Amino acid sequence: MVRVGVLSLQGDFLEHLEILKEAGAEPVKVKSAADLRGLDALVIPGGESTTIGSLIRARGLEGPIRELADSGVPIMGTCAGAILLAKKVADRVVGETGQPTLGLMDVAVIRNAFGRQKDSFVTELDFEGVGRVRAAFIRAPAIAEAWGSARIVSYVEHPRLGRLGAAALQGSMIALAFHPEITSEKKIYDFFLSKVKK
Repeated sequence: MVRVGVLSLQGDFLEHLEILKEAGAEPVKVKSAADLRGLDALVIPGGESTTIGSLIRARGLEGPIRELADSGVPIMGTCAGAILLAKKVADRVVGETGQPTLGLMDVAVIRNAFGRQKDSFVTELDFEGVGRVRAAFIRAPAIAEAWGSARIVSYVEHPRLGRLGAAALQGSMIALAFHPEITSEKKIYDFFLSKVKK
């Protein structure tokens, strides 16, 4: 059985654990570097990106997660998780954040791109290689740019802001601006699990 770690320091990790179990994987809570051993994939959930980033550093997880990525273990970041995977982060209101991130993907994200909690929404998107998916954007970032081997594979058409990046791929890493766990969008998890080396 495929063992998938879910970073469980803060945020909505419980929903990921549940849906991964439904998808046929063995979900594992990750709170320390020791929990990363033997994983086939890792999910970095949504939550408060600054808090999660600080906890990653405080618990010595930064280096081990980078080693996982370097070894080709698939990593999926959702919402705050996408922010933590990005090499460039800015906030819609305050600009450059200087917050701690893992900096693993060649993407630039804008925090709170769609506004505050009250501006949250659920919509459907076309996702390259997956099809039509249902996506929840909750105080969500947007993927503003991808370069190098990263590319944007899904866009959201926002009535006020226009077309913005909603998902990006780079090798076996996936950054999602939205929450697939909230809409129980299993196609996303099947796609993610398909990237695990057999």
